[in-house]
Amino acid sequence: MGGNLITYAWIAFGSALGGVARYGCSQLIANWFGQTFPWGTLLVNILGSFIIGFFATMTGPDGRLMVAPDIRLFVTVGICGGYTTFSSFSLQTLNLIQDGEMVRAGMNVGASVVLCLVSVWLGYVAAAALNVVRGS
Repeated sequence: MGGNLITYAWIAFGSALGGVARYGCSQLIANWFGQTFPWGTLLVNILGSFIIGFFATMTGPDGRLMVAPDIRLFVTVGICGGYTTFSSFSLQTLNLIQDGEMVRAGMNVGASVVLCLVSVWLGYVAAAALNVVRGS
């Protein structure tokens, strides 16, 4: 397991902040626009993807801001990861595209969407089956 305890503490703190921000923003947006479409989740994912792209670029090797590695992890893995894991997925896919790995980027997008939808369905099926057993 890489990193030290302080690094993990920064990531945990950022994750807590990001999770609370995700919940608050999603609720606020749902109250504004209604809950017939998951606008809150969509907008949180869009905003989180923008934030991680902006911050990672500003603090990267060619960026204008030099920050300590723990601060970079606090924001990208902690806050953005707690806010939305879609932001991490988006940044990793962009990195593949920028590296000229178009096939791998496409595979990441396709596999993530399809496998995550299958996985959420399997979780639903498993839980529904357990609910039926419990209800019997």
